[in-house]
Amino acid sequence: MNTPFDPEPPMPRRSLFARLRASFLTGLVVIAPVGLTIWLIWSVVGWIDGFVLPLVPGSYQPDRFIQDLLGLDPSIQINIRGIGVVIFLVFTVVVGWMAKGIIGRSMIRFAESLVERTPVVRTIYSGIKQISETVFAQSERSFERACVIEYPRRGIWAIGFISTNTKGEIAARANDGSPMLSIFLPTTPNPTSGFLLFVPEEDVIELEMSVEDAAKLVISAGLVYPNGKDPENPPGGQI
Repeated sequence: MNTPFDPEPPMPRRSLFARLRASFLTGLVVIAPVGLTIWLIWSVVGWIDGFVLPLVPGSYQPDRFIQDLLGLDPSIQINIRGIGVVIFLVFTVVVGWMAKGIIGRSMIRFAESLVERTPVVRTIYSGIKQISETVFAQSERSFERACVIEYPRRGIWAIGFISTNTKGEIAARANDGSPMLSIFLPTTPNPTSGFLLFVPEEDVIELEMSVEDAAKLVISAGLVYPNGKDPENPPGGQI
């Protein structure tokens, strides 16, 4: 029988393959986030360039301009990734600046009146417009607070994101008119899908963690906590 004073048995020496495997996994943990981030940004920039650059006249194409400026052979292919993003950003800023003026607002109202007369297009346009105004509107900030609610039943907690204060007919008819919050409940590991819940304000517990930290917790299925040093004591205390 072993006693507390017996020496601890030596740890078995790992084989060369096991050490190489551990080093590979450690390197993969370091490289994967950086590589995937660069690949995603590179792919998005390339997608925008592929959509925007064909709309630019041939004589104004960035590669043609550089070839003429440097006197290079026209057969030489020059791919400057990111020019389409710059053109898109400038174009969007110009459109937004024009939309704030009287002429721009008049043109938008006229175009929207034409869209409203088109049966199928008006449904798609109105839905996309409402989503865009909700996400990009500067007057009201959304999805900047994380919370926990009891879902799908009492005693079981789920992480959600506070969208807005519930408004309209739902706010007037549900919960006897008491204040409610619109909560987006994401799914794991894909937070882009989820459920829209209208929860009484008193049943929503706001968290001190940021939305980014809450999203990491959802995506990782509870493996990555905001306080990595002590997963049992996340910021804000226990629920």
